[in-house]
Amino acid sequence: MANPSQIAAGLHQRLYARTFIVDDGKSRVVFVTVDCGMGSQIIKLEVVKKLQKKFGNMYSERNVVISGTHSHSGPAGFFQTLLPEVTSLGAIHQTTQAFVNGIVDSIETAHLTMKPGKISFNSGDVQEGNINRSPYSYDHDPADERANYQHNTGQELSMLKFTTEKGEPMGMFNWFPVHGTSMNNTNVLISSDNKGRASALFEKSMRKQNENITGQEAFVGAFAAANLGDVSPNTKGAKCIDTGKACDYAKSTCGSPPRVQNCIAFGPGDDMFQSTDIIAHRQLEAAKLAFNSGGKQVNGSVGFIHQYVDMTKEVVQLDDGTNATTCKPGMGFSFAAGTTDGPGAFDFTQAMTEGTLLWNLVRDEIIVPVVCSDKPPQSYYDCHHPKPVLLPTGYMDRPYAWHPTIIDVQLLKVGQVFIAAIPGEFTTMSGRRLKTSIKAEAKKHGIKDPQVVIAGLSNVYTHYITTPEEYSVQRYEGGSTIFGPHTFQAYLQKFTSFVGKVVAGQEAEPGPTPANILDQQIELLPPPLADSIPDGKSYGDVISDADNSYQAGSDVNVTFYGANPRHNMKIGSTYLQVQHQVNNSTWVTMFTDTDWETKFMWKEAVRFGGEEVAVVKKSANPNILTNMFDMIAATCGLQFDYEQALEGNMDLLSTDQPNDNFYHALRNTRQVTRLSAPKAAVGSTAESHVSIIWSIPRDQKSGNYRIVYSGDRKELISGNVKPFTGTSKLFTVKA
Repeated sequence: MANPSQIAAGLHQRLYARTFIVDDGKSRVVFVTVDCGMGSQIIKLEVVKKLQKKFGNMYSERNVVISGTHSHSGPAGFFQTLLPEVTSLGAIHQTTQAFVNGIVDSIETAHLTMKPGKISFNSGDVQEGNINRSPYSYDHDPADERANYQHNTGQELSMLKFTTEKGEPMGMFNWFPVHGTSMNNTNVLISSDNKGRASALFEKSMRKQNENITGQEAFVGAFAAANLGDVSPNTKGAKCIDTGKACDYAKSTCGSPPRVQNCIAFGPGDDMFQSTDIIAHRQLEAAKLAFNSGGKQVNGSVGFIHQYVDMTKEVVQLDDGTNATTCKPGMGFSFAAGTTDGPGAFDFTQAMTEGTLLWNLVRDEIIVPVVCSDKPPQSYYDCHHPKPVLLPTGYMDRPYAWHPTIIDVQLLKVGQVFIAAIPGEFTTMSGRRLKTSIKAEAKKHGIKDPQVVIAGLSNVYTHYITTPEEYSVQRYEGGSTIFGPHTFQAYLQKFTSFVGKVVAGQEAEPGPTPANILDQQIELLPPPLADSIPDGKSYGDVISDADNSYQAGSDVNVTFYGANPRHNMKIGSTYLQVQHQVNNSTWVTMFTDTDWETKFMWKEAVRFGGEEVAVVKKSANPNILTNMFDMIAATCGLQFDYEQALEGNMDLLSTDQPNDNFYHALRNTRQVTRLSAPKAAVGSTAESHVSIIWSIPRDQKSGNYRIVYSGDRKELISGNVKPFTGTSKLFTVKA
């Protein structure tokens, strides 16, 4: 679960977009995997807009897929709707534009470097690369269906290998189900997590002569997301961190009263960095085996089919022949409980099939009157049964929509390979059912040996998609299946119906186009302050320098007087260099901020002067619900004292009346000033300290080295941003 206290304070791994384009002379498809949490509708709309300015109608929402790797350690604030932006207190346009520009650059690079080639498909199993974090839900899928599979998670890595006509390697894209939560929610460094690490390792292994900088290789090796909804990389599993005992199997709680906060999964390493590296290497090993095996030649036409679907009223035919519909979106009580990869808030637990009087009152007396133009009818809540709705997001429309309703449904065809672009997180079994259905339908339409890939978190984020059986028990994934109990069947029917059309080269009705509301989005976090340094110091001066010498395998740590890195994100450049002295004169860059072995760490040490400006109230112990109330106060002008309201009211039974603290807080809900746009405190400056850590590889060559920091400072009066550098003293590394 997203954690509002996880505020970026540096960089460990750069984030990349990786693209393949396939054209058979009649049709063209584009697939992009991005080191970010998930696909975003606003990003896709903006990317397509920019592509069409460059290339006309060659690229559109119909033939371009943008899929996130699901790293939980990337920047936030790049969505079309409000709920996913609660943790960042609204949009962050700098983040959105960085993603849009990076994706467009990646597609343009692929476009300009296209050449005739061959594609092969292969697969292989990843050993000990994941576990199921909701086995209680999986156990509710039919026993005879589960008996078809050896494991309760997908073990298979599916791969497309791209070569020139002469067989020279050009690229590799693979899909494997595992969450990007090896870096846990205490991490504050930007990271592409296990999939980004695996990509960098594969690309490094494919370097050509004179390719020495990570991220600048010609070969593209992408590790993309699949049906990872209930799949965790924390392979040691969950336990109660206070007692070491097993968590409750159904609810993932510990102790009495039961709490989710102490039920946390870890592993396989001793810390999150080691765990990330291990899971990356396990994917890497399977990918190398598949890449170096023969595989099946991909032959046949290239095609695509896309439709915008209003998922609030999609008609579904049930197994008994009757019809049902999907629901307007809503989040269940178990959503607020989080997962064993990131526990949630207050007294919520997983597997809540009943709400509580307390939280129903919060919903009905605070959330609905303030952020809903219309009160949700009882039929809305009935539609979601057995999910008790905590957040009726389908009706939450102030200051604008909290959840998407018009959803991209898209299927690509590359020869006999079908890529289902899923707008969210399918669980293990929902993904298996979809693959089985698409494969069977493809065979009906004459495709021999069809292969199906689930590309998760594509184009727009709609949280989770469980099977109906998993939905019935309402663990986190079921509570986050936003369009109700028939969500999966709606997608299953839609994707299956697309297969015959894409094989025949037919199009689908376009459906209702979603609005682009980029200019209407609210951004509540202020921009970075101007920079300052102590008297007598210069930007880039060293605060804490390197030692004289180090053994290979140890860490170098240098701290500088610096500046806020948001002044210049140095896309295509670097904040740091580790340089090696050659021939006692020339300095050669060996490592940059793209390398696993380096960490760039920033902190705002001191703030000086200036006027106070209105900022969003922040809880001392923030979670997604406290941030939601703070955001409601900032955007809608009504502040609810949730801390007072909950005092003495935790762990009430479903029908227990809350005490007077709650009703006092309810009566004293007050009007506050709305915030419409952020601004920095007038006249304020901040002193920044930047630490650069280099973990020296054990096989590093002996010699003289130094660390160089490149920053950009913002002047107080003019607002101009000017570059500067800082350099450590020379130090020796001994192998």
